[in-house]
Amino acid sequence: MKLGELSQRMTTEARQQIRTFVQAAAAVCEDKKGLNTRVLELDPIDAGLSDFFLVTSATNDRQAIAIADEIEHKLKKEFGVVPNSVEGRRKGDWILLDYVDFVVHVFLVERRAFYDIERLRKSARPLTPAEFDAELKAALAARTLAARSKAPGKKAAVKPRVRAKKTAALAKPAAKKTAAAKKPVAKKAAAKKIPVKKAAPKKKGKRA
Repeated sequence: MKLGELSQRMTTEARQQIRTFVQAAAAVCEDKKGLNTRVLELDPIDAGLSDFFLVTSATNDRQAIAIADEIEHKLKKEFGVVPNSVEGRRKGDWILLDYVDFVVHVFLVERRAFYDIERLRKSARPLTPAEFDAELKAALAARTLAARSKAPGKKAAVKPRVRAKKTAALAKPAAKKTAAAKKPVAKKAAAKKIPVKKAAPKKKGKRA
């Protein structure tokens, strides 16, 4: 594998892993009754900032803190991933979990409306958790299928016509050997069957 192909593969795998983290965090938002949860797939122009924003709303600060705590707990427990920084947990009106490659925003409903983070990221592609999950599953299925098709050790099925040719090729030497073996026997048999004629004695002429 070339260096460029290896680099591209590593990038694809890393991005797929990030999607898995985001999907797990989005599932927590749904389980904890977060409102209007959205995954914003950021434009490549904003790639230096992050790859994804996960945005959800809570009706009160206790719910917001509970959502943020559960996301942090689940990602650490299942994937060993911890946020680079956490902001706003004490007040609970806007809690930000910064995982570098993706950022989780847990807002109170009124705070989210005020800052309108989706409007600020117009170039981002918004997805519901269900849509995001469907895309993730489709990507994983395609990746699995590609890996299976490239897996070594699978012998191609031999076509009947090829098998027939191979059988005929193997049969030819055997037939030649049988024919060669029969020739000396035939010669011996022929030698035994053909009698050897003796020369007839010459008649003596009468003397005058």
